Amino acid sequence: MAGRSFFADLGQLSLEMRFGSAGRMTFTVVNGGGLVPDGHTETVAVTSQEIRTEVFLTSWKEESGATITHLEDIERGQVHSRITLPDGTPIALTGTIKPLD
Repeated sequence: MAGRSFFADLGQLSLEMRFGSAGRMTFTVVNGGGLVPDGHTETVAVTSQEIRTEVFLTSWKEESGATITHLEDIERGQVHSRITLPDGTPIALTGTIKPLD
């Protein structure tokens, strides 16, 4: 994923994700849907494992304490997101993902 950028639209939440080198990703919230402020930008340590060609399991923890796991199917343009908020509330979102490069 290093060097790649994507736009994920999860309905309630949309964001740009820019993967750097050495397991870092910077995300910018385009529409926070009440979960996080619009325009919030953060750089996080990320793990990403290619499951098969153009399908990745990606996870990270945010400064707020929220944990996020994505199943990103770049080939089909689908993303499945599982979020656990800092208070333990689980959220499941599904949407689209497309390259920005």
